[in-house]
Formats: sequence, structure tokens, C-alpha cells
Amino acid sequence: MTELTLSQRTLQLPRQHPRVFLALAALAWWALYQALIPASEALVAALPVDRDTHLGGALQFFFYDTPKVLLLLTAVVFVMGMVNSYFTPERTRALLAGKTESVANVMAASLGIVTPFCSCSAVPLFIGFVQAGVPLGVTFSFLISAPMVNEVALALLFGMFGWQIALLYMGLGLTVAIVAGWVIGRLKMEPYLEDWVRDMPRIQAAAGEARMTLGERIDAGMASVREIVGKVWPYILVGIAIGGAIHGWVPQDFMASFMGKDAWWSVPLAVLIGVPMYSNAAGVIPIVQALLAKGAALGTVLAFMMSVIALSLPEMIILRKVLKVRLIATFVGVVATGILIVGFVFNAVL
Repeated sequence: MTELTLSQRTLQLPRQHPRVFLALAALAWWALYQALIPASEALVAALPVDRDTHLGGALQFFFYDTPKVLLLLTAVVFVMGMVNSYFTPERTRALLAGKTESVANVMAASLGIVTPFCSCSAVPLFIGFVQAGVPLGVTFSFLISAPMVNEVALALLFGMFGWQIALLYMGLGLTVAIVAGWVIGRLKMEPYLEDWVRDMPRIQAAAGEARMTLGERIDAGMASVREIVGKVWPYILVGIAIGGAIHGWVPQDFMASFMGKDAWWSVPLAVLIGVPMYSNAAGVIPIVQALLAKGAALGTVLAFMMSVIALSLPEMIILRKVLKVRLIATFVGVVATGILIVGFVFNAVL
């Protein structure tokens, strides 16, 4: 009976004492994070493998990066889940509707960072934006930014490369989303929406919503962890396994010649390879880390990463339900051009 009562109290802690729960969770997370390096080295030492061999290096990479990525992802998804409780689809439409196009483009791209929408929710979001009177270019700014500059990508980049690279990626992603949305808006491509979408009646954006307590926002953060981390952990394992193999066995000179600054064709090739891939930030960033460690150029790797996340083939298939082929082709062409420019510029200056 006592054990059951303690269990119930533990489950009720986020609601009854939310600040205490947040403090304890932060301490536990920090303790686990500090133990990652010694734990990964101890695991390799316990195996009949020489640490200095290719296999030893690959295993240490896998044992260290897997829990590290999962811990970072859990922390950031939890925090962003609480933030996301302020940005429901209705509130997002309300914020974007009625703004001037230039302001709305910037707002839409910025909202893409803190909203939990991805390709699976692209169609209902697109329809909702059209019904709320949000301009087409503004809608595309949001749809580019939401999957590409999301909390998962920023968390993993921060953990693996530091805040400078994470901030750089965020700036690049926002720039591509804003400029691409602006260009699509200037092209006046509303006729290339599917007829049933274009002819839908306009609706008024939602005005206000009930205020949530801190405990309820903690619940929202925990729900985000269960949903997002529960979905992406297989991609993390696969991505880190591939990254470990690259880290352990791929010669540095080979990767530098294939994806280095001197190979001018490496950037467009990286975009072409990235577009048809089915992955997300959780799966591709560990691969990016290993490629950079082996001498691949930063601009080439960023172009590959951005094309995988922002121009995935599954998202194009889903968007075909609401867009005609010409508008999808324009969308892909504008975004791919922006990604190519980013890749070439960073290979030139870094």
C-alpha cells in the first residue's frame, strides 16, 4: 500500500510541485550527461576489443553518441514541448493572418523553429493557412522552416558542434525559408493550388485560448518527449551506427577528396543525394558529424543536411494532395537554389 502511494505521489509531482520536479529532473539529466565519457570508455574496455583499432574507435563513438544524443534530444524536446503549448495551429494561424507580407514571412519562418509541425502535418496546416487568408509565400516560409530549423536539429547540432554551428545553421535555415517564401510569393502561383483548396471558404483565425498552468505545460513537454523521441530513436541508432562506421573505417583523405572544398561538384551532388533520402535531423546529424570529422567541407555537409530535412521526397508526395506539380517543382527549385548558394558560400569563406 505504501509503495503504491509513493508511486502515485511521484506521478503527481509535476502537477503538485512543478518547480521541484523541474529542478530534480535538471539535476538528474546533468549527472547522466557528465557520466557519458567514462561510461563509454568503460564499455569499450570491458569488450575484447583494442581501443586503438577501427572497431574500438567506432564502438566508442556509438556508445558515447547514442546516449548523448538521446539525452540532448529529451531535454530540448521537453522544453520545446512546453513552449509549443503556446503555439497551437489555431494560434499560429492567428499570428500570421492579417500581417503585411514581409513581416509575415519573417514571423512565419521564426515560428517554424518553435512549432512541432513536420511533413506529416503539412496538408492540414496548408489548408488551415489558406482558409485563414495567409499569403502563399508566407505559408511556404513556414513549411520550409518548420521541418528544417526545428528543436531536434538545433539540439543535436549544439551538442555535437557547439553553439556557433547551431546558430549558424539556424541563421541559414531562416534565411532560406524567408527568401524562398518571398520569391514564391512574388511569382503569384495561387492558380497552381489544387482547385478544391483554392476554392475553400475563408475562416476567421481563432482569437484566444484557455491559459495552461505550469504543471499542464510540464505534462505537454513530457507528452512531446514520448511522441517525438519515441518516433525518432530508431533513426538515431541508424544514423549513429553509420556515423560510427564512417568514423572508424573511412579514410580521411578519401572523404576530403569526395566532399572537400576542391571538388566544386560536391555541393550539387550533396543536394541531389539528399533530396530523395527519407530521414530527419535525428538520423542525418550523426552522419554529418562523422563526415566533418573525416575532412568533408562544412558547406557541402550543410547542403546535404538541409536538402535531406527540407526537401524530403515523402513531404513532396504529401504536398501533392494540395499543390499542382508546377508549384511543387517551383518550391523545390527555389529551396534547392538557396541551399546550393549556402553550400558554395561557406565552402568559399571557411
